[in-house]
Amino acid sequence: MAVLDAIIRACLLYEFKLGTKAAEACRKICAAFGEGTIAERTGQKWFKKFSSGNENLEDEPRSGRPSIVNNEDIKLAIEQDSSQTCQDLALRFNVSNETICLHLHQLGKRLKLSKWVPYELSETNKLQRLTICSSLLSRHNLMPFFDRMLTCDEKWIMHCNKKRTYHWLASINLVTMTLKPSIHQ
Repeated sequence: MAVLDAIIRACLLYEFKLGTKAAEACRKICAAFGEGTIAERTGQKWFKKFSSGNENLEDEPRSGRPSIVNNEDIKLAIEQDSSQTCQDLALRFNVSNETICLHLHQLGKRLKLSKWVPYELSETNKLQRLTICSSLLSRHNLMPFFDRMLTCDEKWIMHCNKKRTYHWLASINLVTMTLKPSIHQ
């Protein structure tokens, strides 16, 4: 985006030097680069800057508190523990939550929820499940019984002591898998 901005500003300076009006210059740029590339008001602002004798194409420094957080520091902190929250990182680096979220998104990190895995199956368990499923399917082919089954949407949780956590991961990374605790103590 910064390269396109530099090109548009150079085009504005060129049109200014030719004596074109700001609105006409913006229409030409939008025709060349696509509708909505530059607003007419933005073109007028740059033309006003050029007419005052300042032909520098860089933005003026903005007021406000500059960000003192380095992306590399945040990246190291997340690599050490990806389950840290924005609030934890904001307190650690003494900045706002929004600043941390912005930097994490710049690093390509996304907040993902870890997934439950019911429990680890041994090869024997997998073979038993395959055998049972095969027998049920062959039974259903002989005498359909799945249509007569009654289902409901209730859940019964007897014991759950593990909490799923969010992790800051790159958008291409898979979420972490956590074994679901046994329902019996």
